[in-house]
Amino acid sequence: MSTTTGPSTYTVHNDNAACCTVPAVESDYKPKGTVGPYAGFNSVYMTGHEDSPMALVCVFDIFGIKPQTQLGADILASTLQARVVMPDVFEPHKPWDLSHFPPKTDKEHEDLQRFFGGIAKPQATVPKIERIAEALKKDGAKCLGLYGFCWGGKVAILEGSRKGTLFDAVAITHPAMLKAEDAKHLGIPLGIYPSGDESVDEYKKILNIIEKKPFADKNDHKLYDTMFHGFAAARANLDDPENKKQFEDVYARMANFFKVAFA
Repeated sequence: MSTTTGPSTYTVHNDNAACCTVPAVESDYKPKGTVGPYAGFNSVYMTGHEDSPMALVCVFDIFGIKPQTQLGADILASTLQARVVMPDVFEPHKPWDLSHFPPKTDKEHEDLQRFFGGIAKPQATVPKIERIAEALKKDGAKCLGLYGFCWGGKVAILEGSRKGTLFDAVAITHPAMLKAEDAKHLGIPLGIYPSGDESVDEYKKILNIIEKKPFADKNDHKLYDTMFHGFAAARANLDDPENKKQFEDVYARMANFFKVAFA
């Protein structure tokens, strides 16, 4: 898919058709955290230990703050005894409407393209993540981790590759727009967990790049080739035993990755 913004074309992702076809799933999970203002955002999901020296920032997928992603944040906060925050990076706009996904009409396809080229343009979201990091540092965080899903995975790896990033480690799970070139300038450890719907070739290229980094011993990776794009975020069907099993597995891996990376 590509999005036209003026005379140029913005590439949304490579051959990951699942990103724009797999719908989100309803969930009745009751989050343990709260939603409130923080770092200039009106809506931020906050969970865990406010006084912890360890903090994680979550970049959700295009569906915004959803119960499954909140569950994942609760798991990481509990496992690591950390503070986890999930800012609504789309405000004052709204995340993509579940009732219009997957897009069914030409207009909905066009609207989705404009969404990816506008408020959801990954490069435009990176400064918002920096703002959260600065606030957490001021609030006493000593170790900062960043993780993202689908569209948010692209945002996360871009921030992790930014010179001067305040983050100490970054993890991406079933990332959309997966490109090996995004890993070339990584200066912090990477945890990468694609599903069977992402490009295996790009994944292998990324592994080849990061294994040569000075922090190679702190990287982590696993290909969840039996899972679909979105299995750990808003698209997760936790009533399905296998999805639930792999959901729990990837969060356990992320928790251990951050623990090792922060050591």
